[in-house]
Amino acid sequence: MNAGSQQDLFLDNVRIADTFAEAFPATATRLIVTAVSQRWAVIAAQVFCGNATSVIACDVEAAVERTLAASETPDGRPGISILAFAFDRAALETAVQKRTGQCILTCPSTACFNGLPVTADGQITVGGSLRYFGDGYQQSKKLGKRRFWRIPVMDGEFVCEDKFGTAKGIAGGNLLICGRTSAAALLAAERAAEAVAEFPDVILPFPGGIVRSGSKVGSRYPALRASTNQAWCPGLRGLVDSELPADCQATYELVFDGLSEQAVTAAMKTALQAAVTVPDCLLVSAGNYGGKLGRFHFHLKDLLPGIGPE
Repeated sequence: MNAGSQQDLFLDNVRIADTFAEAFPATATRLIVTAVSQRWAVIAAQVFCGNATSVIACDVEAAVERTLAASETPDGRPGISILAFAFDRAALETAVQKRTGQCILTCPSTACFNGLPVTADGQITVGGSLRYFGDGYQQSKKLGKRRFWRIPVMDGEFVCEDKFGTAKGIAGGNLLICGRTSAAALLAAERAAEAVAEFPDVILPFPGGIVRSGSKVGSRYPALRASTNQAWCPGLRGLVDSELPADCQATYELVFDGLSEQAVTAAMKTALQAAVTVPDCLLVSAGNYGGKLGRFHFHLKDLLPGIGPE
């Protein structure tokens, strides 16, 4: 690494913008989905996480956190850990109930368990709502302080925990990765996303962890809450004030949601260091609104080697 002035930071000859990613508070929960095989656990998780990229237009932001061995799950079967984020607990509860009922209950052989501590002021009801699908034939089972519902289905029963814990999370950490070519930008973004694919306590909610349609808050059309971030669109260079390097042909964004500042910082740091290994990666920057959108600020200079969590 070498660094010049505040406006002139470099890592492996890639310019790192002296800026910060701005993120906002969110409410989070963790679901543990198990099945007779890893294949079916993955399918259930993928369907649950469909259309869950951004709370701008989705009910939650959700993605697979990591795969779980049978030894790590409550019922000793292969599993998947999912993190889901929403603006508040009520919105999170509604979304998780609907997605669990439509996407996990319906999937062959699955069960669904809570993955966070349940407290009096930090919980949502999931199995306790879905039990009514049993039409009076559902059964309750309690193990210690945990209650589970057994709902009859056509391949046996669907087991779902009654209450799921919630936590205060962070949504909207981000990196903007610019490349000399579209292929280079995508490869750098892919390496960054792959580097944090199994990180605990953090997810990248967009397709494959990568966003092609970075947005800004607001629009000239009043009905839209967000619109294209024209400063990062190569096709608009010359028509708008551009943030792009002169020879940049494409930019991709990674968005990070996590259960703590430490988790988001660690993931962003690892992702940044993976992105700059691509020779034609030109710039890594981040999106913010001058600190007006969210109270969590992740400065890119703090992500350089030797600073922050390794």
